[in-house]
Amino acid sequence: MSKIVADTSVIINGQLITQIENGTVRNSQIIIPQAVLDELQSQASNNKEQGFVGLEKIRKLKDLSGSFGLEIVTQGSHLSPDEIKLAGGGRIDAIIADMAKQNDATLYTSDHVQDLVAQAEGIPTVFLKNEMKKEALEFLKFFDAETMSIHLKENQSPLAKRGKPGAFLLTKISDETLSREYLEMISSQILDVANANDSSTIEISKTGASVVQHEDYRIAITHPPFSESFEITIVHPIIQMSLEDYEISEKLMERFSDRAEGIVISGAPGSGKSTLASGLANFYHNKGKIVKTFESPRDLQVDPGITQYSKLDGSFDNTADILLLVRPDYTVFDEVRRREDFRTFADLRLTGVGMVGVVHANSPLDAIQRFIGKIELGIIPNVLDTVVFVKDGQIQKVYDLELKVKVPSGMTESDLARPVIEIRNFADNTLEHEIYTFGEENVIVPVGKKAKIGIEKLAEDKIRETFKKYDPRAQVEILSENRVKVLVDEQYIPSIIGRGGSNINEIEKQLQVHVDVVQKDSEHYNLDSNDLPFTFSESKTALIFTVSKEYTAMHADIYVNDEYITSTRIGKKGQIKIPKRSDVARNLMKLASSQNDIQLFLKDF
Repeated sequence: MSKIVADTSVIINGQLITQIENGTVRNSQIIIPQAVLDELQSQASNNKEQGFVGLEKIRKLKDLSGSFGLEIVTQGSHLSPDEIKLAGGGRIDAIIADMAKQNDATLYTSDHVQDLVAQAEGIPTVFLKNEMKKEALEFLKFFDAETMSIHLKENQSPLAKRGKPGAFLLTKISDETLSREYLEMISSQILDVANANDSSTIEISKTGASVVQHEDYRIAITHPPFSESFEITIVHPIIQMSLEDYEISEKLMERFSDRAEGIVISGAPGSGKSTLASGLANFYHNKGKIVKTFESPRDLQVDPGITQYSKLDGSFDNTADILLLVRPDYTVFDEVRRREDFRTFADLRLTGVGMVGVVHANSPLDAIQRFIGKIELGIIPNVLDTVVFVKDGQIQKVYDLELKVKVPSGMTESDLARPVIEIRNFADNTLEHEIYTFGEENVIVPVGKKAKIGIEKLAEDKIRETFKKYDPRAQVEILSENRVKVLVDEQYIPSIIGRGGSNINEIEKQLQVHVDVVQKDSEHYNLDSNDLPFTFSESKTALIFTVSKEYTAMHADIYVNDEYITSTRIGKKGQIKIPKRSDVARNLMKLASSQNDIQLFLKDF
């Protein structure tokens, strides 16, 4: 009986099983080194899909053994944690080769390096290259020239998105109900080719979820425990466009060519953002620029001369360290989503690298807002100079950003001057929004005839919050662009003014408006105007106030017998949850004898 030592690669990719099933391997002893089992177990324990696939293939090998005259045995000692860590350095491969030598066995491998090393040591080898052809992949039959994505879910009919960017229609491919076994077969095909094909990579591998980039197909596989059922989603770009295919004005083309080095492309999912980003990348590459991309997964359709980077050790921040060493002229950052992504984008731009970022947003203004709070307000114009909004596959709107020191629109007094970021419509240079610091907050204020001026739009809530520290029922009236009246109960006026007016002076300095503190008359005392109906309940851990769902994400004040308790945000499903262990909950339960003693008042009234 001949002896075969199988390494990790031929087990995971299934090539050894293929050799057995086609009759090439018969009446043999197949030795699986304990090191291989330990490596697969380690991968599975670290939520790597390859580990689960490999262990499943070993189980299948044992199932086949009886029918093909095979003896499956495990040899060798267990690996130490340090040896497992050295797997990438060839330690496990060396153990496997030594086992083949000791047993006078033939080494079966799909690892080219392992094959060469074994031959150099005089070990008989069989190199099993994964010969799965692209056309053999089952999922390809669901695609045609108009299909952007397919959606395959257990116990459901297959669906496809067909059309063009911004105008996709979800259609049923067939009435067939997909079984888990069928989806597992498709998944196994995908993972096999990903492990053996140079044009395929496993971008994410976790328990219950894998993301594979196979050529220009982006594949997401989910199954329990991550999802409630087995599902495969495959996205495929159906169109590649150059900048000449867009309706771009001469002015905007000049901006792209000469001045734009901090570009953000925004839009809804499926709007054509990545298509435009690919077009810009190819545009800069054709102009003789060095262009790189940041992608996870890597699915931009770019010229071969453009290198596509993924996350290094799970972070684009690490990738940025490498990027700076290769000194690109432009970097396309696809899918800027996480807080650290925004910081990395800003850091690279401030080092002088031209940046093109892709951001999910419903408007170009939303794209700018996503940067606020993640990077300092004053450097935003240095990071973003051009914001492009894409809809239905075309450029719908472009914003230009510039930092100026001036009095914000709607304010008149010179002492209110501050750094202001102007957001202008690039097409006609019309000022549409301003970003500046109001009090302690960064705000975006619309500018125009129909928009409220800055004080009108922002001051009431901000000033009311300030004075509620003294009088929970303080009211605010706007007198002019830079003057307001605050109405409070008489008892609170001395503490608001402070000795010699010191406190009110500090408040005016903080708010940057003049404040007239006025005693509140009885006519101003009206809580019922924003009275919020609610139902009260308790869980084991919280007091629960439930209001209408239309008030979700708004803010409410809680009173007990006209005494202010706290302000809070209305959460999902119109619920306010207050932990029972909190001081607020204890105070509520102490002061309120029944639900009738509690009142809710909507702050956004």
